[in-house]
Order: sequence, then structure tokens, then C-alpha cells
Amino acid sequence: MIFKRLREDLDAFIARDPAARSKLEIILCYSGFHAILIHRVTRRLWRWRWHLLARLVGQIGRFLTGIEIHPGARIGPRFVIDHGYGVVIGETSEIGADVTLYQGVTLGGTSPAIDSRSQVCVKRHPTLKDGVILGSGAQVLGPITIGEGARVGANSVVTRDVAPGATAVGIPAHAVLPQDRSARVRFFAYGTPTGGCPDPVLASIESLRGQVNYLVERIADMEKQAAHRASAAAANDESPASTGHHPGSGIAGGDGERHESIKLGERR
Repeated sequence: MIFKRLREDLDAFIARDPAARSKLEIILCYSGFHAILIHRVTRRLWRWRWHLLARLVGQIGRFLTGIEIHPGARIGPRFVIDHGYGVVIGETSEIGADVTLYQGVTLGGTSPAIDSRSQVCVKRHPTLKDGVILGSGAQVLGPITIGEGARVGANSVVTRDVAPGATAVGIPAHAVLPQDRSARVRFFAYGTPTGGCPDPVLASIESLRGQVNYLVERIADMEKQAAHRASAAAANDESPASTGHHPGSGIAGGDGERHESIKLGERR
């Protein structure tokens, strides 16, 4: 049973890491593989209630590998830690089969430090279902569940459940969808950009930005048209032809007509 599990682990590293050229290289050089073996020892001690010894062996493993796995964490078969330096896995974490973690990943809790005794044996760390991949620097916090086959992008901070098969990115992390929902999202463990994995929040922001730019241009055009009409109206008001009168025709013309009518009245 032990040797079968060991072969499965080696085959998993070979399958998921193109840099692994042989099983002997993995046994001698891969800190992620060493951390998993040490955890199996500490996990056995933890189950035997030799808690202090389990933590002591775990600290030695942390010093040697740069990977900290609490003896209380439950880890399934074919678990791969690629590179692995800086990985932290908390006490109540649960990891399914065929899970892959890259360097800098944290499976941590969000409970406050105060009244810590009330949190003993309480679920406060994540659960990773089968086939999950966590990109480098991802922080998965709290008693949440990452669904089967889900992906978490590099440097993302996940504080809510991730649906099976979804890909979560960002701070805080949110699910992103492929352009074609029938197609699977291509996953980039180191956060390199890809047009095949659009961010819906970013797309909404870009859409709003385009609308704002259009409205600003439209308002500028309307202001120019209003200023042009105002200047044209002012020019028309100042023009003599626009009044319908000529110099000397106003009051004088009216007086001449009145005197002529008076003379006609006297003759009658």
C-alpha cells in the first residue's frame, strides 16, 4: 500500500511537471515531494495523539523544504506541490485527489486571534475538491469549498465558494467565463494574460468607460453648437437690417403723416 501510494505520487509529478525527467530526480530534488512524505509521517503521529512530536517533525520539514503543512490537514492521493516554496496549509484544510498547488499558496483561516480557545477543532480552513489547481501566490481563506476541477488564478484572494469547473481570479476573487461557455477556460498558473479568459468585471468597467467617453464628446459637441447659435443670434440683433427701420424714418415719418392729416381736416 505504501509503495503503491509512492508510485502514484511520482507518476503525478511526472505527469504535471514537464521539468521532471525521472522519478529519481523527483525523489532527490523535489521539495514538494519531500514535504508530502514528511506530512504523512506527521499525520500518522497526529492521529496517534502525539501532537507535540507531530508538530516538531513538521517544523523540521518546514525548515528543510520551505513548505508548512499542519499535521491536522487531510490530503488525498496524487497531491502535487510544484516548486512549493512558501506554501502554507492550515490545520483543518481538506484536500482531495489530484490537486495541484504552486508556490506561495496559502490555505488559511479568517477567524480573529481573540478567544482562540473557542476555535479549537472548529473548521476554519478551506476544502479543495478533486482536480483543483491553485496558481502561484493564491490565498484561499476561511472554511470555504473550491469545487471539483476549479481553478484559482495567480495572486487571487478567495473568500467565497468557487463552483465546480469555474476559474476564479482577482482580489477578491470572482468567477470568470470563457467566451464560448461550451469551451473550457484555459488556465494560467502564473497569471499571464489571456484573451480567452475574459474578466466580466473588467469588461463592465471598459464598457462604462466607453459610454462615459461618448457622453463627454457628445456634450462638448452640444456646447459648441449652442455657442455658435448664441453668437449668430447676437450678430443678427446688432444688424440694422434686422430691425426693419432706416435712419430718419421713425418718429419724423410719423410726425409728417400727422401734420398732413391735420391740414386735410382744416380744408374740410
